[in-house]
Amino acid sequence: MANLSRWVKKVFTRSASPRRNFPNSGFKVINDVEKLEEENWEWYKPGFFYPVRIGEVFKSRYQVLGKLGYGSCSTAWLCRDLKRHKYVTLKVCEQDSPPVRRELAAYRHLDTITTSKPGALLVRELVDSFKATGPDGEYQCLVHEPLGMSMETLRELLPGQKIPETLLKAFLNHLLLALDFLHTDANMIHADLQAMNVHFMIEDKSILNEFEAAELSHPSPRKIDGDRVTYESRGLRYERPGRPVLCDFGEARFGKKTYTDLIQPYVYRAPEVVLDIPWTYSVDIWNVGVMTWHIFQNKTLFNARDVNGERSSLHHMAQMVAVLGPPPLDYLQRTETSWDYFDNTGNWKGAVEIPNISMEDSEKQLSGANKALFLDFMRQMLRWVPEERQTAKKLLKHAWPVSK
Repeated sequence: MANLSRWVKKVFTRSASPRRNFPNSGFKVINDVEKLEEENWEWYKPGFFYPVRIGEVFKSRYQVLGKLGYGSCSTAWLCRDLKRHKYVTLKVCEQDSPPVRRELAAYRHLDTITTSKPGALLVRELVDSFKATGPDGEYQCLVHEPLGMSMETLRELLPGQKIPETLLKAFLNHLLLALDFLHTDANMIHADLQAMNVHFMIEDKSILNEFEAAELSHPSPRKIDGDRVTYESRGLRYERPGRPVLCDFGEARFGKKTYTDLIQPYVYRAPEVVLDIPWTYSVDIWNVGVMTWHIFQNKTLFNARDVNGERSSLHHMAQMVAVLGPPPLDYLQRTETSWDYFDNTGNWKGAVEIPNISMEDSEKQLSGANKALFLDFMRQMLRWVPEERQTAKKLLKHAWPVSK
């Protein structure tokens, strides 16, 4: 019987796909003194990034077809899984990176969660992981199903770089479902919610075939420095976006009730992060609020900068006071950092003036009852006291995102 089973497996198992042969000429060579893509990061050193080459095969399985893009801790490549005969995204990570270790731990934790919640389907999954050995050591690699453009890319393509109301509501309903799963089932905080960390599912898979064909017929420009080749990203053809998927878990936290690390994009930081107050799931809710404002209005609610354009927690805090009103005294008493901005009775010290700004005056997309409802939705998320912010589950029931 065992022999019969092996025979059946041998006969009916599809053999691996043949490797593609990519051209070694016919591409633009970029001047080697010019910085290209990931080389522009201030901390970039060649040894930090694995020197991926188009056509290279990892793990005797994943053949690199072209460069999709790059981030602060990785480069991303479209690959062909030669065993499963399908396209995948390969994320080749920066060497010895704390965010990469966090991301891998987060995906492994998520893989242990069993749930029937629909939000689980809106969180990116890890298909495979392994380490690649290069001339400067080992590099963590993550394999995912391919995704399309990010919400940030879509926003930049739209008139006025603003997400329309109808699309924004659909986006928020999906994002809040993902966060409800993340917070209540996985007990995880994303801690880096921004439009570039939400990508859309690919509905038309032909764009992947087109990407491969384009690389074969018109090879990507590249910079050649000895044995190291740095490629220009090609990206995928834009298509009608599918459902949004929450990605990029390099700042994710799980396993404790509260944390005190610095997290979040600077202008998106929750007040408890600025004030060194232990934070928890509610920082993600704050992020949803400030991100929603940004992609809907094409401006940040708080710019957190001084008159010289430099980052400033003092100005950030003053802008929060202008928009939210003064914080409760018992909230300020949670941290000594409060007294850098407020006196011991909770009054603003006046190191800089409170600006004359408000959500009512800054909101320019809506009017009447719809505007009032939207601002109420925002105020359920943007509150000084973290415990007073609504959960993702409750926000899903708010009248504004479900209204037509």
